[in-house]
Amino acid sequence: MSTDVFEPLAGLEGVGSAARAARDAVDVLLRDRGLRKVGADMTAEALLRGAHASAALAGSSVSLEEVRRGAGDAWTAGAVRMTGELMSLAPRVDTAPVQVWTRLHQLAAVELGSEDQLGHLRTSREPIPDDIPGLSPAPPADEMWERLHGLARALTVPTKAPGLVVAAIVHAELAVLRPFPVANGLVARAAEHAVLVARGIDPLSVTVPEVGHLELGGSYAQGLRDYADGGLVGVQAWLLRSCEVMALSAERSPLNLSTQ
Repeated sequence: MSTDVFEPLAGLEGVGSAARAARDAVDVLLRDRGLRKVGADMTAEALLRGAHASAALAGSSVSLEEVRRGAGDAWTAGAVRMTGELMSLAPRVDTAPVQVWTRLHQLAAVELGSEDQLGHLRTSREPIPDDIPGLSPAPPADEMWERLHGLARALTVPTKAPGLVVAAIVHAELAVLRPFPVANGLVARAAEHAVLVARGIDPLSVTVPEVGHLELGGSYAQGLRDYADGGLVGVQAWLLRSCEVMALSAERSPLNLSTQ
């Protein structure tokens, strides 16, 4: 029998109440889960803002207005390409997560890696990537493969954990494992966003979790280091931070900005 690996993490002190508070913030945005009428333009705007923020965390200095005009660099181009397919990929994260992650990478890394690297999970014959500033070294390929497929299996098993917790763990695991030669940060953040859509936290994709991560960017790398190296205390700290990010992402939704 498969084990629910997410539920014990959701039970760490303070995580459950923080996740409920973050969910409440999203529900208020969506009018207490009545799912307010949202036009495609609002979803597109939220996804664009998220793409810009994720690229900024990866090192891009391109402005939001430049991205809006279709200008940018390799990071923003990759992030925008991912958002173009995020809503169609999200329903598959619970049944074919590895395929979703590799497709995200194919979209993210077009201008960041060689053609043979697109969607390619690294092997022991290749260099260990170091493409997320401030993190501890990625694990060797054999450990990465074991953990990655363990994460994929866990996503296909029913869990009592809030979707926000599941999304945060997916983000952290992909960032720490760095399964691809390049663009791991972009993929990890998009994968988190896809889980939030798939698990019903934000099915309309009008929040911008990437903006939350960017605005709390001073603790981003430290949070991932704590997750990787700090045992359950580090995991707890990452999950609490992720709840804060989600509440902030609801505040930064273009639905709120459109009423100001």
